[in-house]
Amino acid sequence: MSEVQEAVVLEEEEEEEDASNSCGTGEDEDDGEPKICRACGDRATGYHFNAMTCEGCKGFFRRAMKRKLQLSCPFQNSCVINKSNRRHCQACRLKKCLDIGMRKELIMSDEAVEQRRALIKRKQRLAESPPEPPGTSLTPEQQHFVTELAGAHTKTFDFNFTSFKNFRPIKRSSDPTQDPDDEPQATSSGAFLMLPHISDLITYMIKGVISFAKMLPYFKSLNIEDQIALLKGSVVEVCVIRFNTMFVPETNSWECGPITYNTEDMTMAGFRQLFLEPLLRMHRMMRKLNLHNEEYALMAAMALFASDRPGVQDCKKIQNLQEHIALMLKRYIECQRPLSPQNRLLYPKIMECLTELRTVNDIHSKQLLEIWDIQPDATPLLREVFGSHND
Repeated sequence: MSEVQEAVVLEEEEEEEDASNSCGTGEDEDDGEPKICRACGDRATGYHFNAMTCEGCKGFFRRAMKRKLQLSCPFQNSCVINKSNRRHCQACRLKKCLDIGMRKELIMSDEAVEQRRALIKRKQRLAESPPEPPGTSLTPEQQHFVTELAGAHTKTFDFNFTSFKNFRPIKRSSDPTQDPDDEPQATSSGAFLMLPHISDLITYMIKGVISFAKMLPYFKSLNIEDQIALLKGSVVEVCVIRFNTMFVPETNSWECGPITYNTEDMTMAGFRQLFLEPLLRMHRMMRKLNLHNEEYALMAAMALFASDRPGVQDCKKIQNLQEHIALMLKRYIECQRPLSPQNRLLYPKIMECLTELRTVNDIHSKQLLEIWDIQPDATPLLREVFGSHND
């Protein structure tokens, strides 16, 4: 296909995508970020591939990167790109996308896109399900379920980190001039300074997630293969949900008992901004919801019972369990939250967070394996959970 034909196809596909109902993956309006596409100036729908863009530029960038087009500007590579002329020069538009920080590493495979679409549709069906009849409280059976789930969450999550002991020491960067946006660098000894300690911290959190799952009757009713598949697939998402209760948006830090961690610590453990930026956006989105302990627990259970994890066998049973928990979460919000526009949107916002957690999970898995290629410093539990889980 010639370059002209490629450009025509890109334009035709963009027209189709512009006519779609995609809602993007952006944050709330009050996040301080103007909702304007940084590539063409059109109305943006959220962060796509690491930059605030519209649906048109998102689709254009994905197609251009996946097809590895060799585009050239007929002028002097200095075309002004805006909403009205963005289709006139594909080369300058792609250059503008790259200049604003869009990253091809964040483009999901076709299989991952289909899985994400199916996940979004399933959560939309749950969100649009008919409301329960009005009531002032949960039924005894519902209250027992929520109480049991919240109890398991509380018993297996050391909120004050009083039992987090015997960890390898904290070693932070001795260079105060280091730019946190720079790619992480290994020390002269070949090790990321904070990697041993962060590995111990994540191992400690994973043990709590495993204990949480084992306390759930639904989880214990599954075969051992499905239990392992669900834990391996969801442990990052459940850890993020739990860490969110420690997150301080004003400082972008996590207050874990006597120790406070920040993004510089994660950088010194080898993680790059490609992971840290969506992670922080995720935490800020969740903190704005002001979730109850019960809602955190229900959210964690929904992340755990995801039937599309790699290796899951009894997909139907697990999907039914997740839908049951989702309806319980919706019922809890209706009964325990006062009527208000904010609370009316709480359930769909939680479902959106669960969807976005999948992206954070995918990026984390890829970066962790890259870190281990540089320095294979991992606990046996981390190796068991992440070593063969590369979907």
